[in-house]
Amino acid sequence: MQLNRTALAKLADTLAQAKESRKPCAPLTEIQPSLSLEGAYLVSEITLTNWLRQGKGKLSGKKIGLTSRAVQKQLGVAEPDFGYLTSDMNVPLGETISRASLLQPRVEGEVAFVLKKDLTGPGITVADVIRATDFILPSIEVIDSRVKDWKIKIQDTVADNASSARYVLGTRPVRLGSLDLRLAGMALRVNGEVVSTGCGAACLDHPALAVAWLANTLGAHGVSLKAGEVILSGAFGPVVPVSAEDHVEVSISGLGSVHCFFGE
Repeated sequence: MQLNRTALAKLADTLAQAKESRKPCAPLTEIQPSLSLEGAYLVSEITLTNWLRQGKGKLSGKKIGLTSRAVQKQLGVAEPDFGYLTSDMNVPLGETISRASLLQPRVEGEVAFVLKKDLTGPGITVADVIRATDFILPSIEVIDSRVKDWKIKIQDTVADNASSARYVLGTRPVRLGSLDLRLAGMALRVNGEVVSTGCGAACLDHPALAVAWLANTLGAHGVSLKAGEVILSGAFGPVVPVSAEDHVEVSISGLGSVHCFFGE
């Protein structure tokens, strides 16, 4: 049985309280075992609406998660998920992120697509994504679960805005057609040590395929990807936990690097 709007709003409040207090909550799928995937997306929308109404940020784009086939298998799902990016989540290149402002953060390296044209599905192809992309950038995504110990099912992470928290973008734009992203290698370093590696093929076989998937998924509900939006297309390699005093750098062949620090 689908949960009603009141029950979904209470789940959104639970996540918001966990974020505000820095105290993770129990899995939403334990609080409300009947929470469906559709209901989880509604919780995410309610959270976004509340955040924007409070004036804490503006919608700046979207993120795609679960693009790794291995992670999909682990969670028992057959497709990615998505969440929303807001302006307050954006961290300038080389700046310091307060570790205390997060609960249990992890980092991953990926490619950000910056659009110059709207993408409205269904029927969006990789060629459409290429035509609509202004440029791409290397990026660090900081993910963070408001659910205790990352004890999540697909509904938990979807409701929790796909476990998103912060993102850092590189500053040297590159044209999408100038390199083969599928073969582009990624190295994620923490304090100079390589701790995660991968390539574009790990991201749903090609990052542009992930963006097409998102445009088509949203298009089925009458929502478009908009010109100017930043689309984080998904991780190239395994995610890595971070602590205060860490320096994180992501390098992607053909795209350059992006870095940030973590403070207290």
